[in-house]
Amino acid sequence: MTDMTRRSLVGLGMALPLLGQLSWANEPSPAPAPTRGPVRINYNESPWGPSPAAQAAMREGVSQCGRYPYEAQYRLIDTFAAEHGLDQTHVQVFCGSKLALQHAVMAFTGQRSLVLAEPSYEAASDAAAGRGTAVHFVPLDARHAHDIDAMLSADSTPGLIYLCNPNNPTGTLTPRRDIERLLAKKPTGSVVLVDEAYIHFSDAQSCINLVKDHPELLVLQTFSKLYGMAGARLGLAIGQAPLLQRLETYDGDNVAPAPTLLAGLASLQDRQLIPRRKADNARLRDQTMTWLGERGWRCTASHTNCFMIDLRGPAQPVVERLAKQGVLVGRVWPSWPNWVRVSVGDEHDMQRFREAFAQVTAS
Repeated sequence: MTDMTRRSLVGLGMALPLLGQLSWANEPSPAPAPTRGPVRINYNESPWGPSPAAQAAMREGVSQCGRYPYEAQYRLIDTFAAEHGLDQTHVQVFCGSKLALQHAVMAFTGQRSLVLAEPSYEAASDAAAGRGTAVHFVPLDARHAHDIDAMLSADSTPGLIYLCNPNNPTGTLTPRRDIERLLAKKPTGSVVLVDEAYIHFSDAQSCINLVKDHPELLVLQTFSKLYGMAGARLGLAIGQAPLLQRLETYDGDNVAPAPTLLAGLASLQDRQLIPRRKADNARLRDQTMTWLGERGWRCTASHTNCFMIDLRGPAQPVVERLAKQGVLVGRVWPSWPNWVRVSVGDEHDMQRFREAFAQVTAS
């Protein structure tokens, strides 16, 4: 959709009712409901779900579902852009950041390859494999960060270089100075995509402010993780307008549902949400990793809501034994067959995980 059309619609004056005037913006999150059934710490989901503010906005959004929610989408873009000092044309909304990632693979690869770390989030390589694109997997370095020099050496003219930072599944960070070095040394015409799905859990500096100076940089963020909206599907792509226009080739009228967009707005406006959830997640993650370390188990140096454990032997049997105990943990990456990913749940989830892990590893 062109900016002229966008501004014409905004000019109709159909302002969003209520949003920004409601009193729940700083309402503390309620305690999670008691866990029933299996402990699900296998998909990096939030144990808290959407915030109370986001849930209230979703309910308001239901009444607006009879019309296309362009107004809500533009307001979300404007709010996020203003927060980061960007022009509105540098922000694009998707139904989840995975969709934006898949569109980027389609837009920037084909005859040119995809370069990414291993292990990392597989959606990019899956999309590339589906269209016959060459994929270069580069092992993480000794710190479990992206090996920038090896990625640059993998192909002299790649179409897309993908970095998930912080990384999934390891939860580890690649220093921003290394990403800046990648941007300085990459071949002309190669797009760098930095996936910041987990950035809100960490103290890492986002790469969003680099977009203004790098026309071949694309940054993704999502509301699925810390904001607890995995089931609502909302993600953002940040890049210069010509780059984002290439993504639109695959979905030129992309718009998210009204309840989702209003929930995203409410989440951005709740200034206590990120620090509160970040602190809760760090406490539960570090508590669990310390417990594991005291028992001789090595974990990755995670900055997110997941970490990996070195089981010193095939991990899949341990995953299966934990499942029999009612604790579901993440899958095993083929390149790291002795490691398993564990997502961070609530207090009850992590207590049950520790109990089950102690039992299955003792046997």
